[in-house]
Amino acid sequence: MTTVDRGHGARSHDEAGRGSWAALVPLLLGTFTGTVANTIVNVPLTLILRDLHAPISAGTLVVVAFTLTFAVLLPVSGWLGDRIGPRRVFVAAMVVLALASAGAGLAGTLPLLVAARAVQGVATAAMLPAVMALIALRFDGDRRGRALGLWAAANGVGQAAGPALGGGLATWFGWHAVFWPVVPVCLAAAVLAVRFVPPGRARAVPLDWRGAALLTLAAAFGLGATSAAASLGAASPVVWCGALAGLLAAVGYVVTSRGRPDAFLPPRLLLETRYLRSCLSVLAQMFCLGATLLAVPVHLTTQRHTATLVAGAYLLSLPLAMSLLGPVTGLLMERLGARTVLRGGLAVLIAGQALVAAVLAWSWAIPLLLAALALTGAGVAFVQTPAATGATRSDAGRIGAGLGLFNLLRFGGSAVGAAWVGAVLDHAPAFGLVFTVCAATAALGLLASYAGPDPN
Repeated sequence: MTTVDRGHGARSHDEAGRGSWAALVPLLLGTFTGTVANTIVNVPLTLILRDLHAPISAGTLVVVAFTLTFAVLLPVSGWLGDRIGPRRVFVAAMVVLALASAGAGLAGTLPLLVAARAVQGVATAAMLPAVMALIALRFDGDRRGRALGLWAAANGVGQAAGPALGGGLATWFGWHAVFWPVVPVCLAAAVLAVRFVPPGRARAVPLDWRGAALLTLAAAFGLGATSAAASLGAASPVVWCGALAGLLAAVGYVVTSRGRPDAFLPPRLLLETRYLRSCLSVLAQMFCLGATLLAVPVHLTTQRHTATLVAGAYLLSLPLAMSLLGPVTGLLMERLGARTVLRGGLAVLIAGQALVAAVLAWSWAIPLLLAALALTGAGVAFVQTPAATGATRSDAGRIGAGLGLFNLLRFGGSAVGAAWVGAVLDHAPAFGLVFTVCAATAALGLLASYAGPDPN
């Protein structure tokens, strides 16, 4: 396989678009297992803490250990794929994720479980940019849109399967069992990748350690402050100090990287309109998704006294809509264009979030809530694929660190959405306000989609 040059993204056209659909199977399996590994502890978390005799406040560590290590390492993981080849990174990540999942399944203490969850996050961080890079390298034109549509569907299936699988396995076999199904799927993905995925050529890309460190610190402090805001409150000095440290690290990165040809991720590439609007759109989309996945179950269990498993079943309408419409999105992009589908998706997302706001504020019937969640899932599906396609076609997206940053913003948006829910509900059950702001955020994403000229 041919490779991309750091600054120009040159790639021989006889390689473009020759990707075998069989090569996509292990990449979709990896995406699915990474999403499941992230969400599978949400439902059985109470059982885990009870068995380990840990306080409820420690439960956040089981979740945050994964998400924080995962998010902050995404840009560096993207560089690693450039350096040693994306297939090698993918295969290694799948093996490490399998081992970490087995370690979590064997953990007998909270520190061991948290450590295993952190390693799961590291492995998933390495896997995700490698998957996007391999799809971008092996599928071009309309084929890329279809491939990314299937990738989005795998994300949706993982979102749906993770909580349901975790709750069922924990109920029937105990919480240790929730981690074991990931192991054989990861190993199968690694074997299939070696068999069907052509290796990307490794390139001697130097690592700008200063830039990588500053960008990682900016992500760590920013996401750490966001996570802390949900429990400590937005006015906490810890939150403000973390946010300030993240901002200073980000400014330091821009100042030290400007004009440097060997920069970790040249700041000028981030201002390309196609990359910028893809990032802003997916940031708005994930803000809404993160808020919805947290606020709706809280409303159902606390305001309507719905059983936990029933609330989870209601929530399934959102990821199921994502899964079903992911492949359709790729076909729509072929007919209408990526930017048109992106705008339509943001409009659908606005409508879905506005309907959720109305249903929760006025306690309308459950069927309307299911419709609102399905509409939200449709909006997410119609935004996710064209945004990812736009990012991979940009100059920044042809660099592993650029794909890593795109995914960092995706999951950072989800974290900010969840923190927004925590900040509001800490004072009052103002669910209507939560989703009114979500709809407004999606509207800002729609406005950003009109920035810049349409690409050729």
